[in-house]
Amino acid sequence: MDKLILKGIRFHGHHGVPEAERHVGGHYEVDATLHCSLSNPGNTDTLTDTVDYAAVVSCIVEIGTQQSFQLIEALAEKIASIILKQFAVDAVHLIVKKLHPPIEQPIDYFGVEIFRNA
Repeated sequence: MDKLILKGIRFHGHHGVPEAERHVGGHYEVDATLHCSLSNPGNTDTLTDTVDYAAVVSCIVEIGTQQSFQLIEALAEKIASIILKQFAVDAVHLIVKKLHPPIEQPIDYFGVEIFRNA
């Protein structure tokens, strides 16, 4: 299966278990791999024959910034379900990262990785 790959989609979102963390918000990054056939757009060279990746990025950022979840697992599920409903893809693979989570030990990120089929 062919893939469209979107790496490093960043936004400031209001997610987390403590209410204070949701209030202040934090920085998130999403990597999305969209599984779909690319043979037709490869042959026609026409945007309408493929998935508009700018629209996918806008969708991810809108969900991440306009909705609030306690868990990034729930954020990832929401993003995956909307992508599968709104775009002509067979499956989506997501990595969602909470950058610099508010824990005592400094780490680069906490993340989840999911794969969902249409």
